[in-house]
Formats: sequence, C-alpha cells, structure tokens
Amino acid sequence: MTLWIVAAGVELAVIVALGVLLIVSRTKLKDTRVALERARRDSPRRRRRGLVPLAIRTTFNTADSLIQKGFGATVRNSVEDLAGWAQVERPDLARMTADGDVVVVFSDIEGSTARNEELGDRGWLKLLEKHNRLITTHVERHGGHVVKNQGDGFMIAFSDAAQAVRCGIQVQDALRAKPDKWSGIRVRMGIHVGSSVRRGDDLFGLNVAMAARVASQAEGGEILVSEPVRRALIKAYDIDLGTPREVELKGMKGSFELYPVELPALPAAPDVVEAG
Repeated sequence: MTLWIVAAGVELAVIVALGVLLIVSRTKLKDTRVALERARRDSPRRRRRGLVPLAIRTTFNTADSLIQKGFGATVRNSVEDLAGWAQVERPDLARMTADGDVVVVFSDIEGSTARNEELGDRGWLKLLEKHNRLITTHVERHGGHVVKNQGDGFMIAFSDAAQAVRCGIQVQDALRAKPDKWSGIRVRMGIHVGSSVRRGDDLFGLNVAMAARVASQAEGGEILVSEPVRRALIKAYDIDLGTPREVELKGMKGSFELYPVELPALPAAPDVVEAG
C-alpha cells in the first residue's frame, strides 16, 4: 500500500511538472511568434535604410530645430552644428571609405545672418534652394556624398581629394560668373582628409571636426585645404595652391598650415557691339 502511494505521488509530481513545462513552453512560443512577426514587419524598413529613415530623421531634426531655435536660427545654421553631427549612416559611404580614409568638406555662406535679414525669410529660402541645388549637383558630378546639410551649411565626403577640390572650384566659379543671379553670396569651404573610425555603417572622428575648423578659417569665396590634402594633391597638376598661412584651430593643440586653392581666372565676357 505504501509503495502504491509513493508511486501515485511520483506520478502526480511528474504530471504537475509536465503541466508547468507545457505552460512555460506555450508562453515562450507565443513570445517568439510575436517577435518574429515584429521582425517581419520591420525588415522592409531596414532594407531601405538609406532612404526613408534618413528622410524621417532629417525632417524630425529640422522640426525640432524650428521648435527649439526658431525659424531664423534654423535656416542660418552652418559649420559648427554640422561638425557636431560627426556621424555617417550610409552604407555606400562606408564602402567608399573602406581603406579608413575619407575626404571631408564643409561649406557655408559667409554672412548668412545679415543676408537673411536683407532678403527676408521668403527671399532667403528661395536663394537657399538654389544654393543647395548648386552644391548637390556638383557633388554628384564629382563622385561625392552629401552627408548632412542644415540651412546653408553642408558636410560632404569624397574618396578622392582632387575631386573634392575640383567640386569646390566649380561651385565657386558658378557663383563668381553670375554674382547677380546669386545675390552676391560668397561661400567658404574647408577640406581635410584623414583616417576615420567606423562602427557598422557609422563614421565619425576627430578628422570631421578638423575639416570644420579648416572651413571656419576660410573667407567667403575661398577654399582652404589642410596639409594632408596638399600632400594628396601632388599629382593633381590642374590644381594650384597659394601661400600657406599658419593658424590655430579651436579645440586643437598646436598650429596648422592651411593652403588656399587658387581659383582660375574667369573667361572674359564678350564685347557687346551696339548697333549704329
């Protein structure tokens, strides 16, 4: 009798244990199904990472800037804010910099605050749209990538220093050739090349800040390059550099030599012969 009671007790314990195991297994299975369904829904968005999410982030950042800073501060922002965004979230750019080096270009419009006040918000935005199209068009033609832009400021990446400089020269030539068309705006540019730090598709590092500091030293209508860029341009015989100037850069120890790019002379306008 005692053995029967023990056997029954053991059997009951086994049944209870199996019941608990079944309940736990059903719960885990349900959680797994939910996770799989969520992953299935999210996967198309991850495949389009370079398109829709970037646009959403850009829109959110712009809206947040409008709320926090107001309209004028948002459209007038330039190199300093962009330098804080030392992060690239584009797989194509990560592949382009597979050797660890990237050419970073910063540009913005000199005296944009005063020009905004002069033209008014509507006129300034219209001019910005033309300016932004000019920049992006030449960046694409020279194989670069617009990493970030805000207001009149651009952060751009290239795999080749000569192409980055040629892009800058063509932008400056377009602005110089027809100043009235561009309301006389003058764009300043800074270019630096160096190693980068990557984590997955992200790219960031001190060299991004260095490029921003170089741009901050440029005057309107000027392209400045760092010493590493000068060395990279040795075989670019179509590009001439002017006399270097020694400067100190904000947040960086020591002094640095920066070289202005010599812009080619514009073709002379044809003589207009008036009818007698």
